[in-house]
Amino acid sequence: MFADEYRRKLTSPEKAAALIKEDDRLVIALTTAEPRGLLEAIAARLRADDLKRLEIFSLLPCAHAMETVLAPELSDKVNVTTAFVGPRERGLVAAGLQYFAPNHFHQVPRLLVEEMGVGVTVATVSPMDRHGYFSFGTANDYTTTAARAGRLLLVEVNPRMPRVFGDSLIHISEVDRVVEWDGPLNYWPKVEVTAADAAIGKAIAEMVPDGACLQLGVGGVPSAVAGFLENHRDLGVHTEVFSPAMVELIKKGVITGARKAIHPRKHVYTVAQGDQATFDFMNDNPAMESYPVSYVNRPEVIAQNPNLISINAVLQVDLLGQCNAEFLSGRQFSGTGGQLDFVRGAYDSPGGKSILAFHSTAKEGTISRVVPRLEHGAMITTPRMDTHYLVTEHGTANLKGKNTRERALAIIGLAHPDFRDELMRAAEEMYLL
Repeated sequence: MFADEYRRKLTSPEKAAALIKEDDRLVIALTTAEPRGLLEAIAARLRADDLKRLEIFSLLPCAHAMETVLAPELSDKVNVTTAFVGPRERGLVAAGLQYFAPNHFHQVPRLLVEEMGVGVTVATVSPMDRHGYFSFGTANDYTTTAARAGRLLLVEVNPRMPRVFGDSLIHISEVDRVVEWDGPLNYWPKVEVTAADAAIGKAIAEMVPDGACLQLGVGGVPSAVAGFLENHRDLGVHTEVFSPAMVELIKKGVITGARKAIHPRKHVYTVAQGDQATFDFMNDNPAMESYPVSYVNRPEVIAQNPNLISINAVLQVDLLGQCNAEFLSGRQFSGTGGQLDFVRGAYDSPGGKSILAFHSTAKEGTISRVVPRLEHGAMITTPRMDTHYLVTEHGTANLKGKNTRERALAIIGLAHPDFRDELMRAAEEMYLL
């Protein structure tokens, strides 16, 4: 029965794209789940002037989207809202060709459904199983919510997309059209770990107790942290992003999830990024579970796992303890993402720690990332009331419970020695000392 329905809904990318209407809001599944064939067909309609205007919602677009519907030459035909500002779209946002929507990541599904509206959702999915279910695989986030909220759901079946459990499944009866495309997914490049990353990673790993539940991202510091956790026991995963570093710890028996309070023995995430080996590990793995970001990143859900250790990155910290992770040189450089979601959830977890890590300097040591005050107009990603642990290659500071003098001194101790004297003078001028 389900095979017959699949065949009835199977079509070409061009015929599926023809169903999109003028001024529809197109919601593109996140990163790895961008559907190449569908996006090429939609872009072809825009280029041919067959589709003159389209609203687009994206988050951290990768090559498939940037080379098709988000290509700069189509900017006069698309009005793009992005919920994050990554390296690929940073210049477009700066030039006013895309627009950033400030958000907490756990609220994005609600923002889409209640505030923006969903017209058409396009996503890559795993092949259908014998019960008629596809899996969204690497991209649950807002994708599963948008898929059920719009007037049209177009899915692109790719055999490389992993089949994942949890709340990642969608039935053929909920799908409007199916296309097939067999090609590489968007893979996340491997990041080299620097000496500063290693120093920070070692310090953070020493703060992680056995049985802790981890939230790690992708990058040099998270990879370094994972490398120093190999002698830990019974760690768990409740994370925004599932990464190759976590796969290695699972294979080595370090991550078991045995001591988790919710979803014990399950590795819970909302987005997965990595290479095909990561996705092959996830495929049909009963320990892997993904859920919408409205659940995974909700602070009160995060707090239910004891000893939740959240590790995120920032760009700047000032002497008041305010953290900026999204604004640089007068421009939107990144986004809030799920940082504050996990900062708050981790601190409310019994025994939990929110850790914000950063290199003490930028531009080959010429600029301090510890500043007296955040630059004029900079966004505060984590307010000073929420900042818990800060870590650089020069040390660790717990700001909770410290008065303004104590925290200023602690933060100056994290700065590169070349900048500490001027930071001390600034602290005195600010009457912090």
